Amino acid sequence: MRVVPFTADHTDAWDRLVETAPMATFLHTRRFLSYHGDRFKDASVLLFDEQKTARGVLPAALDPENPVRVISHPGATYGGLVHDGRLNGQRAHEAMAAICANYARQGIRALLYKPVPYIYHRSPSADDIWAIAELGAKRVAGDLSCAIDLRGRRSPSQRRVRSLDRAQRNEVAVSDDPGSTPAFWAVLESALERRHSARPVHTLDEIEELQSRFPDEIRPVVAVHRGNVVAGTVLFMTARVWHTQYLAASEEGMAVSALDVVIEHCIEKAVAAGRRYFDFGISVGAERRRLNAGLYRFKAEFGGGGVVYEQYEHLLASDDLSS
Repeated sequence: MRVVPFTADHTDAWDRLVETAPMATFLHTRRFLSYHGDRFKDASVLLFDEQKTARGVLPAALDPENPVRVISHPGATYGGLVHDGRLNGQRAHEAMAAICANYARQGIRALLYKPVPYIYHRSPSADDIWAIAELGAKRVAGDLSCAIDLRGRRSPSQRRVRSLDRAQRNEVAVSDDPGSTPAFWAVLESALERRHSARPVHTLDEIEELQSRFPDEIRPVVAVHRGNVVAGTVLFMTARVWHTQYLAASEEGMAVSALDVVIEHCIEKAVAAGRRYFDFGISVGAERRRLNAGLYRFKAEFGGGGVVYEQYEHLLASDDLSS
């Protein structure tokens, strides 16, 4: 297995492989990764077989805070080895060993590996986690997400039932208009500043750029009350999962339980579209690694349960050079 650093010339081959890979989503495409521009120094690689056919790719970049550590990927929720289904079992081990040897030869001291959560797999594809653990990587983080299995949804709590009824009695409407992003962003920025003294990971310009690149995969859904956008989300939609990248409500929206009607609308649409999971994403507080218990409880009350977004770190050493 030959490891080759990514260049722009590889873009088409990369995206062709990602399109059919059973563990990939649009977050692995160069179209998504390139929107970061020069924010990260790219360290992505491709894996070629003896016939010079691309069999796998690893999206990655240097850690902005540590130039001798590579992260797969610092600009995405997850990265991980993407392949055509053939890099399983021992081949996964050989692939990960070759990737680590490539980085070690460049003077990289560590690889932080963020595998794709299993709910996004179109078929079971966790061979990479086994492989990197076999190489000596240690699990260093596990953020708790909440997801609903749309084939076996638990009953929503009575609190959520009452809140949905309140939203409906207050005639809260739902809109899927792609042009509603700026109005929702004002709600989101205000809510984050008010509650956490924080800002969204993406700027409005960035999220609109991503929407223009992925009009079928990224979409705002908002609640409207008395003519005002008062709550909403931005959906990231993949083959198996619809994911709420952001959730927020204004004080007016909270008073009329506007988020409940948005979320139920999105869940119904996900079921109609034949998706398997509805993922609310991780629930973290101001201290990045600590669970925001109240936020997680709110999500779980819609009928969801825990999914862990794991991270592994492999400290590269002279042993890796022999791979």
